[in-house]
Amino acid sequence: MDRPVDRAALADFLRRSRERLNTADVGLPDGARRRTPGLRREEVAGLAGMSVDYYTRLEQQRGPRPSPQLLAALARALRLSDDERDHLFHLSGQQPPQHHHVADHVRPGLLLVLDRLWDTPAQVISDLCDVLVQNPMARALWGDASSRPPGERNLLRRWFTDPAARALIPAEDQERLGRSHVAHLRAVATARPEDRRAERLVTELLAQSPEFAEYWAEHDVAQRRSDVKRILHPVVGLLELSCEVLVTDGGGQRLLVFTAEPGSVSAERLELLRVVGLQDLSARDSGVRPTETRQG
Repeated sequence: MDRPVDRAALADFLRRSRERLNTADVGLPDGARRRTPGLRREEVAGLAGMSVDYYTRLEQQRGPRPSPQLLAALARALRLSDDERDHLFHLSGQQPPQHHHVADHVRPGLLLVLDRLWDTPAQVISDLCDVLVQNPMARALWGDASSRPPGERNLLRRWFTDPAARALIPAEDQERLGRSHVAHLRAVATARPEDRRAERLVTELLAQSPEFAEYWAEHDVAQRRSDVKRILHPVVGLLELSCEVLVTDGGGQRLLVFTAEPGSVSAERLELLRVVGLQDLSARDSGVRPTETRQG
């Protein structure tokens, strides 16, 4: 069944994608001085091999549904990432090459991998950022998500509605992480317009968080696959960890693994966390208990 074209969002995304580029990005000469940032509409149309009138109608929320071939040409012209290309397809009512779905059941094989990661924090989250299962090291690092009500196990909801959720992240890193959260949710929610959970989460955050609403209006889109995070742990101190994101088949779940550079101060502190993480950390309100149980 065909999806409707979200004309307003499509027009906004095209315009913002065009405005973030300059002529050097796409191999065009500079030409005359520009009164507005970014490429002109006629330049994007020329790069995509389409008429200026057709492209203008798309940005003006008019015109027919773009074909997959035209969308692919636009994605190339606007230098979109894979996630942004998929987003463009979804806004246009077309199905991109990949399919996304929500799955809360963690496969036994994935749980076995998690169990093997005994000396490094790792957790499985849904693509809507619900924490599904953590190993003991992840609970020692981030706190025990299973001790919270189900609605408070969502990383995005906690980040934008609970000030305490930011306590582990240095203040200077919080804006970047917040924008990353929103860009990820934009990609996932657009990929599944029929998913009421994604729709409800967006609606809730728009109503409760002016910060979320500000970032959402900027229309950035990118699913996270790797990152470097700095974490202010209350027991072992500052940790700088690489976060690798491994996506399951279908994209519904992600295994997050946090590692420190061998021989670094962060590696020493991560080892200390492994030792003290098996104890009851009275310094935090959701620490690791001596006998851990898996949630799933």
